[in-house]
Amino acid sequence: MLLTALAADALAQSAAPDTVVVTGTRARDRTVITSTAPIDVLTAEDLQRAAGNSGDLALALQTLLPSFNFPRQSNSSGADHVRPAQLRGLSPDQVLVLVNGKRRHTAAVVNLDSKIGKGTNPVDLNAIPLNAVQRIEVLRDGAGAQYGSDAIAGVINIVLEGSGSGSVLEAGTGAFHTKFEPTGQHITDGQNLDLRAKSGVALNGGALRFGVELGTRKATNRAGLDQVPFFEDQTPANLALQGQRNYAAGEPAVDALNLWANGSRALGGTHTAYAFATLNRRNSVGSAFFRYPDGSANVKSIYPQGFRPETTGRNTDLQLVGGVRGNLDADWSYDASLNFGGNRFDYGLRHSLNASLGPASPTSFDLGRFAFDQTSANLDLTRELRLPGIAAPWTLALGGELRRDQFRTRAGDPASYAAGDAGGSAGAQAGPGLQPVDAVSLGRTLAGVYADFGGALLPGLDTNAALRWDHSSDFGGAGTGKLSARWAMAPGVALRGAASTNYRAPSLAQRGFSFTVSDFGEGGQLTQVRLLPVEHPIARELGARDLKAETSRNLSAGFTWQPAKQTTLTIDAYRIDIDDRITLSQRFSRGDDSFNFFTNAIDTRTRGVDLVANHVQRVGAGELQLSLASSFTRTRIRRLDPGAGVGLEEVNTLTDAAPRQRHVLSATWHEGRFTGLLRATRHGSTTRVFDFGDGFVPTQTYAPVWQFDLEAEWQLTPALSMAIGGVNIGDRYPTRSIDDISYFGNFPYDVLSPIGFNGAAYYARLRYAF
Repeated sequence: MLLTALAADALAQSAAPDTVVVTGTRARDRTVITSTAPIDVLTAEDLQRAAGNSGDLALALQTLLPSFNFPRQSNSSGADHVRPAQLRGLSPDQVLVLVNGKRRHTAAVVNLDSKIGKGTNPVDLNAIPLNAVQRIEVLRDGAGAQYGSDAIAGVINIVLEGSGSGSVLEAGTGAFHTKFEPTGQHITDGQNLDLRAKSGVALNGGALRFGVELGTRKATNRAGLDQVPFFEDQTPANLALQGQRNYAAGEPAVDALNLWANGSRALGGTHTAYAFATLNRRNSVGSAFFRYPDGSANVKSIYPQGFRPETTGRNTDLQLVGGVRGNLDADWSYDASLNFGGNRFDYGLRHSLNASLGPASPTSFDLGRFAFDQTSANLDLTRELRLPGIAAPWTLALGGELRRDQFRTRAGDPASYAAGDAGGSAGAQAGPGLQPVDAVSLGRTLAGVYADFGGALLPGLDTNAALRWDHSSDFGGAGTGKLSARWAMAPGVALRGAASTNYRAPSLAQRGFSFTVSDFGEGGQLTQVRLLPVEHPIARELGARDLKAETSRNLSAGFTWQPAKQTTLTIDAYRIDIDDRITLSQRFSRGDDSFNFFTNAIDTRTRGVDLVANHVQRVGAGELQLSLASSFTRTRIRRLDPGAGVGLEEVNTLTDAAPRQRHVLSATWHEGRFTGLLRATRHGSTTRVFDFGDGFVPTQTYAPVWQFDLEAEWQLTPALSMAIGGVNIGDRYPTRSIDDISYFGNFPYDVLSPIGFNGAAYYARLRYAF
């Protein structure tokens, strides 16, 4: 029973165990089952079925990977538009994302109002088009010595389609349809339409593959019936709104365009040029808290019935990579590349106002721009070596990287942060915008070198060692190392393990981002709440110090069993100790103002077990694929700096807000022109802590919940296929939040619930290949 329950961290992978992998190794013959560290391989078919009605790459990863968490935060400012994800319950910026083996840039927006990933700039996985992906390899192990910063929890390598001729047209549509018990309604919303196309052409000694995606999604709303908070003025106009749905909680509205290309061409001899690019343009609309008619946040002549502001995001994400690879001579092969990635996020508001400006206030605002650019040059050299007394050749890899990062912010329009004299609250409601004093332009140069050496030390014993040194212009040097081994102790049975040190450099935003909120305090005195860079003189007076890199020590030990070609079982246990995790300090008062800053305040220990089991069986004229994946993880605080005053909510987010267990059991049946999928997912319990001040700390544990997904696909003709399916077809919701947490009935379900809080969704998909 233990093995059956465990069989799951990695994933329900349909990729064969002899699939050759390129992530976490420089050797050319490593497979899923012979790797010295756990690797999951997700095929394009896996991802398409897992995405359901969303079309989101990140949601597909959560569906397939029990150790991957992608909460659908709502009313969370920037996190409504760029949603952070977690691997093994760690921070969103502690997993490294690669595309075709090249580092992916992070998003520019700084999430200050999110729960998961507060203060981080995560990689925007949903900026990568789903129809561009050939497969995804997920390395569940520390890999700083191989790839540098950020690879503490693991590495996600997204491999794009780059070969093959022919074209594919796809159209998908869907919607949520649910019985929403808090209001007694049957709701249909979140309608979506996705159009995708891709094609390919042969080139001289290569190929070019390219595609486009267009998608539109309407918002969902799972807000409850408003009870009107007691601290709002109990006027007739305010009380008239009692029992209505004044708030909105759910998925944002999204319109997106994706373009991509990936190709290569022979240059002569053994040399090949390659290039790939992705472009994402996305407009999204999120929700904010309702403002009541009679209150300092409203101007009644503008909104006589009150108003609910909407945040807007215009996201532009681009990656361009080009390079040359080939052989230098009979021994050495090389790969030289240039990589540019950039993200622009324009943050805005609509259906809002600045009450301090009175009736003259605008209702739409530009809150500012965030920009991040990353440019890197890489050179990788690889050769095989024959060692005395060892039959099989070893692989030696040497390489270097030079990278330049830049982070910039631009102030919003003056009305978004102005403190007028009309007597109401200052700044745009659900804002304010960035002030000119907060605009920053920061840069960092990083240089790194590595060596990687591995092979069969003895028959059946594969080993690997890697060393890397990185030096940054702003936080100094970081050395990392990794040792890993796999012992095939009997036919089909092997032990594997790894030990590594890893690091994550503080982001430029954590080093220098600044944000100011101005408002009127007691007696009409203008006060400020400021997030300061650690280098600011006031921050220094309050105890801020230069940020250090987060560092980790990773240990893992695993067992693999392949009793037959079509049956595999892997179990991997791990421990990750992270020192100097970066978080926000408490707010320190200085006169009438208050300040906070980023600080290395926390050390944590994460322990877990991942298990994956797969079996393929011929049954009659068909084939049945069974897979079970489970993740068990737990994070505890080892050190908490009392001087930083890190709050209870932040500690809760690091330890108990993500599920400690997830189990995914799936069955896929294929016979002739029919393919059917049934997936059962058990999301484990979570605990949420809210600190409302004055010792009022409501806490609730949310019970585990089962989710069932179903899809059926028919090959109508050799070129045309149709699929219909449902996600969460049981229309399950998380535990209802208690009154002290549901914010006066407006948010009846926790926004961090791993099952979400939208209920059942249904979809249909057509695919035409020619």
